Amino acid sequence: MLWIYYAFLKPDTTFLITINSVGFFIQTIYICFYLFYAPKSSRLQTVMLLLLLNVFGLGLIVVLTQFLAKGSTRADIVGWICLVFSLCVFVAPLGVVRQVIRTKSVEYMPFPLSFFLTLSAVMWFLYGLLRKDYNIAIPNVLGFSFGVLQMVLYVIYKNAKKVVEEKIPMENHNNLPELKEQIIDVVKLSAIVCPEITPVVPRLVDDHALILDVEKTPAQNWTLKTSTSKHPTN
Repeated sequence: MLWIYYAFLKPDTTFLITINSVGFFIQTIYICFYLFYAPKSSRLQTVMLLLLLNVFGLGLIVVLTQFLAKGSTRADIVGWICLVFSLCVFVAPLGVVRQVIRTKSVEYMPFPLSFFLTLSAVMWFLYGLLRKDYNIAIPNVLGFSFGVLQMVLYVIYKNAKKVVEEKIPMENHNNLPELKEQIIDVVKLSAIVCPEITPVVPRLVDDHALILDVEKTPAQNWTLKTSTSKHPTN
């Protein structure tokens, strides 16, 4: 909304008005979805912030600049205000960056969003530079820097996650012999403590199927074999 107001104060700003009008429409839809699904306490807090910033704050800026400033000075003041808010927009993802570093997970930082924000920052920087409008160009330098940082962190921790996922099954596979010996020891101990129970000795076949062999006792002249493999045995 501030950028739309700034664009009306400057000549030949059709692109600035167009993109910010579309952005205003899309962001309004996002806010409506949030208000619809948010809990009651969060909904009330969001409505209060909207009234404070978007209604009272914007209205105060418009009134003060219309009555206290004239001509190009008015556009310069509004431009500096837009510059500050744009810097806040680009600094806001630092909370997500901190969470990514702390959790070593990129779950809350989607790569397409970081990529297109960086691309947008580059294009708007060039646009502001060509028009010699530094209120547009300066904040997008910071936006480009933070966008590159987010993409680098995404690549680092995404690759680290793949390495961990590949390492865990291999470690489990290496622990199979030790696990087998522990199961056999437990079965033998249970046979000593409770001799009336028929001992069942597990046996691994091809590291996948688990065969349970029931040992013969004087009172039993049979052997039971069960398998956890997918194909039933005859």
